[in-house]
Amino acid sequence: MIGDVKESQGLIDEIERLGGRPLMWQSGHSLIKAKMKETGAPLAGEMSGHIFFADRFYGFDDALYAAVRMLSLASNSRDSVGALRDQLPVFVNTPELRFPCSEARKFAVVDEVKARLKAAGADVTDVDGVRVKTADGWWLLRASNTQDVLVARCEARDQAGLERLKLQLIGALTPSGIEPPEF
Repeated sequence: MIGDVKESQGLIDEIERLGGRPLMWQSGHSLIKAKMKETGAPLAGEMSGHIFFADRFYGFDDALYAAVRMLSLASNSRDSVGALRDQLPVFVNTPELRFPCSEARKFAVVDEVKARLKAAGADVTDVDGVRVKTADGWWLLRASNTQDVLVARCEARDQAGLERLKLQLIGALTPSGIEPPEF
């Protein structure tokens, strides 16, 4: 399964628990779809809601189709869709935060933050920006491919952890002279 860098850690953990091999990839409809084709992944998706299937209509991406497929799978379960939803782990997160950064500076800022994090020994995934994993959860900083903005997101298991992640993100941006997003 392929997911973008904004995907929930819960998805990654569940795929691994079930014996699958999750692959985190760059955000973007065409980038995810190309990686799916390259790797032969059976399923791919991104936080924006694009979900691609590798069967029936290879690479087909349609919200109604995804809903029908989910309902079809749920119909084979003894649990209702609501009960299945209630079994998912609970996380608290920020929405996707988009905040201004000049086109000329946005990729440099991400590189500066990445260099500081790696020098500090942080657990960093740099597939598309920087995704930093901590005991509280994770936070992401990436440059938008289409706008003069930086994109950030944080996810934790509880509100206190989310607040600590937000502070880490602010602390990572400040040395680069960037005004952090409004949470």
